[in-house]
Amino acid sequence: MAMKHHFVLLFLISQLHLSFSASDQVNTLESVPDLEQSMYLTVNGYPCVRLLNLSGEIGCARLARKVAGVLVESSTKLQNESKGFSPVEKFSQAEFSPYQKLNYEWNPLGSSIMWNSYNFPIFLLDEDSTAVLQKIADKNEKNKQAYKVDVAEFNLVMQTTKSGTHDSESCLKQQSCLPLGGYSVMSSLPPIDVSSTQKPKSIVLAMASIDSASFFRDKSPGADSPLSGMISLVAAVDALSHLGDLDELNKQLVFLFFTGEAWGYLGSRRFLAELDMGTDAVHGLNSSLIEMDLPATKKTLDAFRHAHNSLRSDSINISMASSSNPGIPPSSLMAFMRKESSWKTSILHLATTNIDSKSLVAAASLVARTLYILASDGKILNTTKLISINVNSSLVDELLGCLLTCEPGLSCALVKGYITPTSTCPNHYVGVILGPPLSTPYVEDLRDTSRFLWNFLAEKTSKPRKENSTICSKDCSSKGGVCIRAETDGKGTCVLSTTRYIPAYSTRLKFDTGIWNLLPANASDVMGMVDPVWTESFWSEIGLRAYTVQNAAYDRFVLLGGISVTVLAYLAMIVTKAIVTKALKRD
Repeated sequence: MAMKHHFVLLFLISQLHLSFSASDQVNTLESVPDLEQSMYLTVNGYPCVRLLNLSGEIGCARLARKVAGVLVESSTKLQNESKGFSPVEKFSQAEFSPYQKLNYEWNPLGSSIMWNSYNFPIFLLDEDSTAVLQKIADKNEKNKQAYKVDVAEFNLVMQTTKSGTHDSESCLKQQSCLPLGGYSVMSSLPPIDVSSTQKPKSIVLAMASIDSASFFRDKSPGADSPLSGMISLVAAVDALSHLGDLDELNKQLVFLFFTGEAWGYLGSRRFLAELDMGTDAVHGLNSSLIEMDLPATKKTLDAFRHAHNSLRSDSINISMASSSNPGIPPSSLMAFMRKESSWKTSILHLATTNIDSKSLVAAASLVARTLYILASDGKILNTTKLISINVNSSLVDELLGCLLTCEPGLSCALVKGYITPTSTCPNHYVGVILGPPLSTPYVEDLRDTSRFLWNFLAEKTSKPRKENSTICSKDCSSKGGVCIRAETDGKGTCVLSTTRYIPAYSTRLKFDTGIWNLLPANASDVMGMVDPVWTESFWSEIGLRAYTVQNAAYDRFVLLGGISVTVLAYLAMIVTKAIVTKALKRD
């Protein structure tokens, strides 16, 4: 009998061993990440995060007890329905404007909801994740009586990292946050010869923003507007770079692509501060060379009209502002106007019915020809010369696909020809500046868009080097050169170009001995007096995951069943013991 029991036991063990061996062949779990991957479904999307300023907090955190969180669906239909919605103010960043009356509605659809504080997490799903979670929700709805249910949860508590650090000043002292910021890009056409002894030319500035504010940090639907301006200016630079008489222009063309403009004009204000300090980032430039006086108003308007007549396009309308308009719209020019009140300029609105390739090609052509007219400054120009300034429509198509969509996104051939992007989907959130701010920053401290722009502009605005070799070496920068495409081939190409990175962060901040310090308000820095000084708390990657859990009622049933079995087993043991004891007494 004993031998039979041993045989059955060995048979069961061998069966269990074979079962586990077969399971290991199907799905080997070698580590905790493997186990987590088998248990959890990662849901892709874009979080609303908590940001801090000198006054307090905005954005989302996980503090409310009654609200677990909000998931926002994403679909083409919903995107079309929300086109008449804007999360920013009706007068964006009104506190920085030079006007007395701040009730003008530049953005009538503005709701200002992104500047509020929410005590629960909000997560925007991408289209694929929306479909996946919708299936899960439908499954839960159909199986209400099932003992299993699928749930979703945030994998990070979104709140300030230390108690009492609920504003920028306190969190900077505790080193639990970093300031918003990054790096703007400057380039010039032709390159500026800083060693020249000739009188420097006056400067014509062309500016565009490369960031956008959004309710969801990594998803900026509003970026279509500023990014379309950036694409137009990039295409204009490309068109101008093919001209052979740039050295003969009476004025110097300088192109500025600012980041951080949606968060207190960080890029433009820091650029002006760098000019005042005469740092390496703006070497060769001088604020006295920037002509923005009253005569330039008429010159600019005449230049636009001349360029528009040569363009003969119905996609662009040029008109003066309405009489009810208080002045310049919210833009980087506000920083220049507040910096130097004697500067005067005219603002012309480039109105396009749609942000599409055809409209942007027309806008870029108008910008390129206008800039050429302004830089010529008195030179006799004929229509034939202007008509020869043509924008590459294929380039505009590529830029739209690379910088405004996820397919192909930053994995497009154009971008990957210059840099190795960190992600596929373009992200136009300004991000944080890790510090210290440098004129030659480390690659890992730069965002994809800035790195691509720097490399692209450096190539397009470059001059041939006198040296036969174009391979990057240690003396490339010492001879006025910059090294482009180094990320893609590991070697790079040395070209002569005045293309630089310019730090973009609040003028109220200073990086000293490894720490960001808040400077006292300075009455001479008018915009600094109202600067909110935006910061972001330290986060890991914020995400969402779905997994299966047992229904609470089923858990209670299992618990009750387990208790019942335990009690019955205990009673059975007592009865059995009594029977065995009684039998032994009889023997």
